[in-house]
Amino acid sequence: MSRISVIIPAYNEESSIGLVLDSLPKDKIHEIIVVDNNSNDNTAVVSKQHGARVVNEPRKGYGSACLKGISELNSPDVVVFIDGDFSDYPEEIIFLLRPIIDGEADFVIGSRMILDESRKALLPQARYGNRLAVFLIKHLFNFSFTDLGPFRAIRYNSLIEIGMQDTNFGWTVEMQIKAIKNKLRILEIPVKYRERVGVSKITGTISGTFKAGTKIIYTIFKYLLV
Repeated sequence: MSRISVIIPAYNEESSIGLVLDSLPKDKIHEIIVVDNNSNDNTAVVSKQHGARVVNEPRKGYGSACLKGISELNSPDVVVFIDGDFSDYPEEIIFLLRPIIDGEADFVIGSRMILDESRKALLPQARYGNRLAVFLIKHLFNFSFTDLGPFRAIRYNSLIEIGMQDTNFGWTVEMQIKAIKNKLRILEIPVKYRERVGVSKITGTISGTFKAGTKIIYTIFKYLLV
């Protein structure tokens, strides 16, 4: 049986993190790590109450939290990343894991852009940003994605092989480009998506949207030259 580790980066998600943790099929998961990214609410307390191991990452940034989670892993076969805002459906983890466990893929992305109802739940700026990013990847790296969705599963050995580095908004696109460059077997599957609990720290503000978009485009061109 494969050992499955789940990493949940979380910043001020006390109202949603319990919902995420309760929806995960814990009988199929070896460990659940919530990385508290310097929250000033009860994210850590609620996470512990709902059965997660909590580690703290004081350096703010989505990528920083994910990197901290990776450093805390306990010899898994597969690593799953999912957000702590309850916008994804955690029970769908089984669909992301299946192609990896069956030996058909090394890296599986849950795409929010395939199902109409999921796509409509994304904020307009997120939809347009995704379309621009995957357009650039297609034309610069010759690989067609539909989304930069944060709900994703990857073989642990593949994750270590690609050597993730980004500490903030470029995390998801870095992983996807490095997966291409390292010739991983990549698969996208449709996943359900809903409006998150609370306001997005990224696409929920104009400044967050601009910073994320700029970093994603920068990261795409950065790895074109590497």
